[in-house]
Amino acid sequence: MKAIGFNDFGPHDILHLTEVPAPEIRPNDLLVRNHAAGVNRADILQRNGAYGRSYFGDSDVMGLEIAGEVIGMGREVQGFRIGDRVMGIVGGGAYAELARIDYRMAMPVPKGFGYAEAAAIPEVFVTAHEALFHLAALQAGDRVLIHAAASGVGTAAVQLAAAAGAEVFVTASGSKLPRLRELGANVLIDYKAQDFASAVADATGGAGVNVVVDFVGAPYFERNIHVLANGGRLIQVGTLGGSSDAKVPLERILYGHLKVIGTVMKSRTADEKRAMVRRFSDRWLVRFDEGTIRPVVDSVFPLANAGDAHRQMESNQSVGKIILEICHAAQ
Repeated sequence: MKAIGFNDFGPHDILHLTEVPAPEIRPNDLLVRNHAAGVNRADILQRNGAYGRSYFGDSDVMGLEIAGEVIGMGREVQGFRIGDRVMGIVGGGAYAELARIDYRMAMPVPKGFGYAEAAAIPEVFVTAHEALFHLAALQAGDRVLIHAAASGVGTAAVQLAAAAGAEVFVTASGSKLPRLRELGANVLIDYKAQDFASAVADATGGAGVNVVVDFVGAPYFERNIHVLANGGRLIQVGTLGGSSDAKVPLERILYGHLKVIGTVMKSRTADEKRAMVRRFSDRWLVRFDEGTIRPVVDSVFPLANAGDAHRQMESNQSVGKIILEICHAAQ
């Protein structure tokens, strides 16, 4: 089968189309004819050698989320049939014509959704749900600050928080803020022109927010702590801005009864990932079927142009998800 490979770590143009063996089906696997795959920051890190090897998980091929059609299944699979349209999270192997997925990590494609749109759901919406609701216990009426809100996870988090009745504060570059308002954001902060801590203080009369979801890391850490109201929760989802020189205001954490919680899906155990998918799907899949929540798709590239998709992500110009589309010859 055709898949994306690379021989050495490096820039986006090392990615190329190659031939690899089809995945073997294990007892709990669905074999999926893949029609679309989501591009994630973890793929960029993998390509650049951040994990120290060219693969991660149970495939030599990169890619963490798929959408396609079930064409085979293991003997222990329950609840799925040949021909079902599915989307879900894989432990590698998404940048390929065929992919295997543990059936407990798979979800039905929502009604009326194409494969490219479906592939924009699993990783980012599961991550956003985990951060906002399972870890931060976000409630209706809470204030939440979402950094890098125009990213895939950010646009998902804005929609879920707004749907839950929270007051949503966001940071992004100024050109992306109108789109975030459309998604449900209430307080828009241009991080290039405004200090977000001052903006939050002004908007809340100094009361602060109940939850912060951050992807940036060290440059934001101290200010994140200071914008939290007493009892607030900081959920650290990434460290795009670095991690080694974070200033930790311990007294504010102590006397403000604050919680700082880190979360990364890729390094979770299989059981933990299954539980994350189940929590998300139990609460939110019906909203996708109803069409009241939809992923934001920035752009779609052919599988062979995976390098261009990575370049688009690295440009930081995208809003929402970047998707690879896999075309198949007529069956």
